[in-house]
Amino acid sequence: MKTLKLTYFVLAVATGLAVSGIYLNQSILGELAHVFQTQASVIGLLATITQIGYALGIFFLVPLGDIVNKKQLATRKMLVLSLGLLAIGASTSLWQLFAASFVVGIFASVAQDFVPIAAEIAPAKERGKVVGLVMSGLLIGILASRTVSGWIETQFDWRWVFWSFSILIALFLGAVFLLLPSTAPAQSIRYAELMKKLIRLPLSEPLLTRSLITHGLVGFAFSAFWTNLSFHLSEPEFQFSTLQIGLFGLAGAAGALVAPLAGKISDSRGPVFVIRLAVLLVIASFAWMFALPSSILALILGAIVFDAGTQMSLISHQSIIYSLDASSRSSLNAVFVTGMFISFALGSAISTNVYGGFGWRGVMALALLASGAAMIRTLKSVQV
Repeated sequence: MKTLKLTYFVLAVATGLAVSGIYLNQSILGELAHVFQTQASVIGLLATITQIGYALGIFFLVPLGDIVNKKQLATRKMLVLSLGLLAIGASTSLWQLFAASFVVGIFASVAQDFVPIAAEIAPAKERGKVVGLVMSGLLIGILASRTVSGWIETQFDWRWVFWSFSILIALFLGAVFLLLPSTAPAQSIRYAELMKKLIRLPLSEPLLTRSLITHGLVGFAFSAFWTNLSFHLSEPEFQFSTLQIGLFGLAGAAGALVAPLAGKISDSRGPVFVIRLAVLLVIASFAWMFALPSSILALILGAIVFDAGTQMSLISHQSIIYSLDASSRSSLNAVFVTGMFISFALGSAISTNVYGGFGWRGVMALALLASGAAMIRTLKSVQV
């Protein structure tokens, strides 16, 4: 039992470290724009291309977990991810920075290999709680990475932001190799057949499609906030440093602590109840941030509450999709998370243009529109 709990912990930390690679750049976008002598609208695309790479990695690589040894798949992807982060830190031109970030996005998808493994090795009655624990590692990685990257850039140099995480991932690769159990493939089909089956999943599993749309709208709002926060806090009314901007990640990470609780409630009360509560929290947080755009307290509380709501929505939707087909958990997760990160990429791309034209309130209005649409989706169906 102790070994199993340690394995859950290692999975959660490894998930957080892996996904951090996608978000390390977000709190230092202003510094990167200065270093590479380019405009905010150009360097802002770095977040978009990294997320697109992540979505592609999830769609094309994560499903392999259904037909190959999951442990071998995960450790090999962690190795390439570590090398990709080294390459970002060594970049001397924009094209190198973008190319290495795209590779990191692809192989950071190893974070999503760990989630179906956790669902597989956990007892059925604790699946929601264990998935919640591992996913709390993912959200803490997404959010705390901004704080850590801001601190490292301030104390050392922007290159060490990526090099330090490369070293950490390489170290945890050893822990994953030692503790992660080897599991036989759930299916014995070829990759081409697997991909054909994966493409048909949204049509054959209506609950998966509903989950994609509902949580995708929440994810769109989530990405719009975090992509533009550094620009907003760099405005003359705030003039926050990179480190101060990064500290906002701690506020969001606090919201991630609800993940195991959300999993427990989902196990007992059902996921739909949790989803509706989650979206309501998201709407409320963006409403008061729209009303109080210059209030630091409103921003901090907003980050805590809407990140908690986002995590509750994510865990509950994953509880739904993991119950659909035990032999296709990697593929189901791949489709769901690919859709989620496409929504993240769209949120980044669209919201940066909205920020350029309408400022922070425009971004908050966009987030309210997306989360309001998600609430309408939850009320239209008794399931999702």
